[in-house]
Amino acid sequence: MQLPDAEALCAELVKKLRPAVTAATGMVGIHTGGAWLAERLHRELGLQLPLGRLDISFYRDDYRKLGLHKSVRASQIPFDVADRRLLLVDDVLYTGRTVRAAMNELFDYGRPESIRLVALIDRGERQLPICADCCGATLAVPKGKMLRLDRNDAGRLSLRLDDA
Repeated sequence: MQLPDAEALCAELVKKLRPAVTAATGMVGIHTGGAWLAERLHRELGLQLPLGRLDISFYRDDYRKLGLHKSVRASQIPFDVADRRLLLVDDVLYTGRTVRAAMNELFDYGRPESIRLVALIDRGERQLPICADCCGATLAVPKGKMLRLDRNDAGRLSLRLDDA
């Protein structure tokens, strides 16, 4: 299966997002791939507020079943979320459960004015009524496969397919 160029999709997202950002826009990336993508978008868009990062491990609805992920990171939101327009960034939008968990955690920091979801790839197959406001591409992924975002030492983004 031919995967799209993650770098080209990132550049496309920057073009789509540029008209929507203001000096007061906050951006939050979901660990890990969403945080990598958010770092790039944040820099390219020249956002003034520092970048926020979420690790939604404790907010997942399968936490009791799967337990704690081995590489939990502390969430960091270095700005006031209350009454702010936020861009929530994830690498691959799939079932919607990760985004639901991220929104639950965001509301622990305050009540934003709005949350717009940005995803590099939408692979469909939603289990919850969640959709991206801005998406790089829509891609059908074969059953039993997981689409993952990688970042090399130089910061270059790429996509790969793994067995689920």
